[in-house]
Amino acid sequence: MVTLRQQRRERTTMKLRQYGSNQTELSLLCGAVVFFSYETPVAALLPSGRYIRTEKKWSVTTSKHINKWLTGVTSPVEQVPQEELHRLVGDV
Repeated sequence: MVTLRQQRRERTTMKLRQYGSNQTELSLLCGAVVFFSYETPVAALLPSGRYIRTEKKWSVTTSKHINKWLTGVTSPVEQVPQEELHRLVGDV
């Protein structure tokens, strides 16, 4: 049992980073970085380098969070259904 835990710890490279108040980034094993506003995934940087954001209209505050996270992004940001962001994080 201890061996299994050590193996899992070595394989796990997910990282959670507080980006701001009620804003979090989660780096996934697949290489994607998912941005959360409160507890909801609302935008992501995919391993391909493509940025996506939810097409769902949330609160003014969540919209500000997304825009702040995407500041400086010069490539197109694709709007996707909220379900795609939920699928990206799966059961995490």
